[in-house]
Amino acid sequence: MRALVVCAYALVLGVFLSACGRPDLGDETLSDKQLNLEEYFDGRTVAYGQFTDRFGTVRRRFKVEIDGTWDGNTLTLVEDFQYADGGTEQRIWSLTKTGEESWQGTAEGVQGVATGEESGDTFNWRYTIDLPMPDGDTMRVSFDDWMWLLEDGRLLNKAYMSRFGVTLGEVTIFFEKK
Repeated sequence: MRALVVCAYALVLGVFLSACGRPDLGDETLSDKQLNLEEYFDGRTVAYGQFTDRFGTVRRRFKVEIDGTWDGNTLTLVEDFQYADGGTEQRIWSLTKTGEESWQGTAEGVQGVATGEESGDTFNWRYTIDLPMPDGDTMRVSFDDWMWLLEDGRLLNKAYMSRFGVTLGEVTIFFEKK
């Protein structure tokens, strides 16, 4: 019985700690920039990133080439991933603007509908996906994705990846317009 109580306590503590230290759309605005996804991602964008596990170890690096098209209703993003270990992946997002600052989107592997909200220079995107793994299997994870518009057309993305409410790690990406 004692072991069950210790496990339950550890699980609750893990869930609590995994939610600490994340951004919020109500955070103080640090610039007067306005991020508009449909404008930023219309055309060609390249991004460089890495996945860091919850212990701080870099586990995978990648480059993403993105071709975006905005037809006035739908933003389509064709993302071609090239991993440093030689792996490749393509993900095609279909995003629809559902309000002045709100978005919904789908892509293969995404469970249900991804939802997002813009606020000034910031965008928050949340979704659950069956993420392809290097061994060919998939793992269902949730992303709490944050993007900030920086200087010179750069966009910083920090995504918190979790499974069953426990943070597995973070993905950091820098986007540049081409």
